[in-house]
Formats: sequence, C-alpha cells, structure tokens
Amino acid sequence: MKSLKIAIIGAGPAGLAAALFLSRAGHTTEIIERFDNPAPVGSALMLQPTGLTVLESLGLGPAIHAAGNRIDRLFGTETKRGRMVLDVRYDTLAGGRYGLAVHRAALFDTLYDEVSARRHLVFTGRRVTGTLEEGGHTYLIIEGGERLGPYDLVIDASGARSELIAALPVAPRTRNLAYGAFWATLDCPDGLVDERALTQRYDRAKVMIGVLPIGRRKPELPKQAAFFWSLKIAHADEVRRLGLDRWKSAVRGYWPECQPLLDQIVDWEQLTLARYAHRTAAMPYSGRTVFVGDSAHSTSPQLGQGANMALLDVAALAHALAGSEDIGAALAAYAKARRMHVRLFQLLSLAFTPFYQSDSVALAWIRDRLVATIAKVPPGPQILASIVSGTLIDPFASAGLSECDWLQSVVVPQPS
Repeated sequence: MKSLKIAIIGAGPAGLAAALFLSRAGHTTEIIERFDNPAPVGSALMLQPTGLTVLESLGLGPAIHAAGNRIDRLFGTETKRGRMVLDVRYDTLAGGRYGLAVHRAALFDTLYDEVSARRHLVFTGRRVTGTLEEGGHTYLIIEGGERLGPYDLVIDASGARSELIAALPVAPRTRNLAYGAFWATLDCPDGLVDERALTQRYDRAKVMIGVLPIGRRKPELPKQAAFFWSLKIAHADEVRRLGLDRWKSAVRGYWPECQPLLDQIVDWEQLTLARYAHRTAAMPYSGRTVFVGDSAHSTSPQLGQGANMALLDVAALAHALAGSEDIGAALAAYAKARRMHVRLFQLLSLAFTPFYQSDSVALAWIRDRLVATIAKVPPGPQILASIVSGTLIDPFASAGLSECDWLQSVVVPQPS
C-alpha cells in the first residue's frame, strides 16, 4: 500500500502506539488530543505477555521493564476462613511467561517519550466532534469550527467515551457495570505483600481488596503499589459520607496488614473511583474511520486485558495495512484478525465478573469451593494462566502467523 496520511484521535497508549507502528511503516501520522497537556488516566495496570510482545516489537521492552514490576502469580483468599479462592501461576505456561505491573503513567511515559523523540506531530487542545467525507478523503471537525485534514484514514483511539463511534450505526451498546473500585497509588514497604504477586482478599463477592506491587515509575522514586477496594458504584457517595476513618476501619477488619498503606491515605481525593462498562462495537470500522482499544470494546478489569487489547488492536491494524493493497481490504482484515480474540475475552470477562463482583452469595460459594481444585488439577492451572495472560486464543495466530513471524511483519528497522 502507498504511504497514507493518517489522523489518530487520542494520545493514550493505543494512539501513541499506533503512531509509532504506522510511522515506522512509512505512513504520515498526526495525533489529535483533546487535552492541552496529554496525560495518563488511572492508577495501575497489568501488561500481559500479549501486550509485552507488542511493546517489545516497538523496541520499548527495556524501558517498560525498568519502570514496572514482574508478576508471576495472582493469589487471593477469602477473609473468614483464609480459603484460597484464586491462584494463577504464569509458570504453568511454556516460554517463561509473566505479567508486568506498571503505573499507567509509566506506560504513557514510555510511549510518549518515544513519540516525542521521533518528533511526531501532536495537536493538543482540540476536541474532535465529527468527520466529513469529501473528495475521497476524510476531514476532522474540531469544536469551534476548525477543520483538520485531508486524511486517508482516521484511527479513533479516544477511549470508551468516543464521540465519533457514538454517532455511528456501529456504535456499541453500553452496559454499565454495577461494581467499580476505589484506587490509590501508594508507597509500598518491603515485605507487606509478595512482591511478585497480585494479592487479593474477598468477602463473598461483595468485597474485594487488592494490592498490586508496580515497582518504581522512575529510579529515584520509592517502590509503589496500587491498592484497590471494590464496591457498588451506587454506594460510593454513602461510603464517602460516612467518612474516611470508617472506611479504613472496614479495610483493617478484613486485612490488618494493610495499615501502612491506609496511613498514607488522608483525604478522599487520593482515591479514584473507577467505573466500568461492557461494550463491543458490531464492526470496528466505518468508512475510513477505524476504532481501536476502548472506543471499540471495553469490559470489567477482572482479567486485566484492557491495555493489552488496545496494543494488540493497533499492532493488528498495522499488520493489516502492511499486507493489503487498499484501505477497505486492510480494515476488513483488521476486523477479522481481532474478532475471535476480542469476543472470547469479552465473554470470559462477562462470565467471570459476577463471581468476584456481585451481590450473589451462591456464586461466591461456588467460587470459594471450586477454584482451589481447578487451580491444582491439570489442565486447570494452564487454562487459568492462559485466560489471564490473554493467550487462550493466540492473538497472533488470528492474523495467520506465528508470534515470531508476526513480529517480523510489523517491525521496521530504524536508523540508530
């Protein structure tokens, strides 16, 4: 395919990664960001083997590993009897797999620093309100009347609140989830939890508390952890009204060892209330506009796939453009390559979430008694690990390639 001029809406991880992939393939990219100063949103995330493979293909493996913390295990117990109800070990998979816990800012910085170093064009402070097709090209309509373009292709990486997809027939139907979580990023004393594990505590499915060690965002900073408390979104205002001390007392009642983390929280402003929704676009493109990441699909974070799915989307799109003769064929190939992987993990997330975040006593009872058995009897451990790692269906094979061949197909050698 000839070199394209491509607009990328959104300077989050998906948009930044798209700019890097596509510029390396010879295309001209422009990033359009609604905020004056692009910045990350949220506390922490888990980069799974799939997402790490994509970052490695961009040459960003060393940088992201330096800013994150290796995770080998996901482990959780219920609070009353200490029964193990979650035990997922990456070492049950072949190939030395593992997760990498990072602050969202670390992922953003790693990608944004590379975009800045390569002097990609970024328009900030511009809210895209629509598109206009004219003369075989696409223009972006900016709030206030400005028009940007023309472009051969528009990539919408603006997230779950995308205004572009909301106005189209392919717009996903959104199902807001009842449960969300309070999140905070805090300094993590040595020995508080297993440094190589995501550790969780549960009271049935109504309470879930977690500590995820995320390493050092920068070498001069202390080690940190993401701390989260699951709750019903409808109850958040009442929890705040009753006061921080009462909430801390509830946490201590379930997990006294968290006191060093709780001591650092002195104001509700330190806690971010995360809300989640399940949504999947019927088709991830319309005309010459293609949707990646949360603008196309999002769900509960139980399987930790959000950022990884976004990275896989942009890599698959780059591969489809490289292997197609025209944009229409490329977008169809992109949709086909991602369809099964996205749908499977959307379904798994929808199925697993009620066992960990719901009002159901029965589902929690089943979880507490079955998970320990599944985690010990083959092939249960391998299946659980492949679900968490995002490899139950190989996303690279969906494009008709082995992982090694896939990497070679999207990596373009760069001058030193």
